[in-house]
Amino acid sequence: MLQGSAGDVLEDDPVGRLKVFVYELPSKYNKKILQKDSRCLTHMFAAEIFMHRFLLSSPVRTIDPEEADWFYTPVYTTCDLAPNGHPLPLKSPRMMRSAIQLIASNWPYWNRSEGADHLFVVPHDFGACFHHLHNLLFVKFLLSCLSCNKQSWFQEEIAIERGILALLQRATLVQTFGQRNHVCLKKGSIIIPPYAPPQNMQAHLIPPSTPRSIFVYFRGLFYDVGNDPEGGYARGARASVWENFKDNPLFDISTEHPITYYEDMQRAVFCLCPLDAIPWEEIGVFVAEKDVPKLDTILTSIPPDVILRKQRLLANPSMKKAMSFPQPAQPGDAFHQILNGMARKLPHPRNTYLERGEKILNWTAGPVDDSKPW
Repeated sequence: MLQGSAGDVLEDDPVGRLKVFVYELPSKYNKKILQKDSRCLTHMFAAEIFMHRFLLSSPVRTIDPEEADWFYTPVYTTCDLAPNGHPLPLKSPRMMRSAIQLIASNWPYWNRSEGADHLFVVPHDFGACFHHLHNLLFVKFLLSCLSCNKQSWFQEEIAIERGILALLQRATLVQTFGQRNHVCLKKGSIIIPPYAPPQNMQAHLIPPSTPRSIFVYFRGLFYDVGNDPEGGYARGARASVWENFKDNPLFDISTEHPITYYEDMQRAVFCLCPLDAIPWEEIGVFVAEKDVPKLDTILTSIPPDVILRKQRLLANPSMKKAMSFPQPAQPGDAFHQILNGMARKLPHPRNTYLERGEKILNWTAGPVDDSKPW
């Protein structure tokens, strides 16, 4: 599932084409965090946990690092949850930096490539652009976290200012954030769908013959008044959708999250996904933010045969499987898409491995707080 089109669903078998060494880190980087809060297993960033579990029992795993093509570092950076269940990655940069320092000190493999043959799952809203809150915002969060919304502390401006963590600049990143031409999307990243509990999806399937009675569907926030009074939340795209189409009968949009959410999406012709989270042109329709006020005209002008072709692609069993994380894993699922993406990067290019004494990464780059002990 490399960044690209729907044709990038990779159906070849990765077994036998790559070997992955899984670092055994102290449990404070993964298992103990999960023990503290099991809600991590069901939130949309849980791929970092299930990818770790998958690799531990996968036939591509090797216990001999000398024969490994890839090195995987299991760090659960989105499992520090607020009371309302949303990830709060305040310590994520320090946690990731600490893990990298550990593997660099105890194994020779990081230092020979400075991470160019290493894989990290970073499923935050903005991938490896980990970011802290400003002090005032953090105080506000502490005072009102039971009612605050996710985007209150996942601010894009802060993410852009931080950029991708310096120590991950050479690594391959597996992330849900797929917005093209963005600071937080590194070239060569492997884009995955957000995690959705497989049991939830299966429990809400509707017959394929069900009429699509909803033209445009969206559930979520349109404004973040508390932290963005000027209306720049999601760069104004969500606010524009609401202001232009709240009374349009073709648009079923709301902040409410009904119990029929999964069924409603299946009954819709179009589901809005602001900020370009889906990277496949063949199954999506991309609309520039400046054109959001014309969204109704744009969508109603799409020929029916084009819509049907996209729907057939989405209904294709291979596509459905590629966007899911079943337990146990199945050939062709999202786990195997990641492996195929890794396999297709082999052999590693010549510049993967450094000359003796050569250094590229700057260990002191980034905010001062990132260098504090974790």
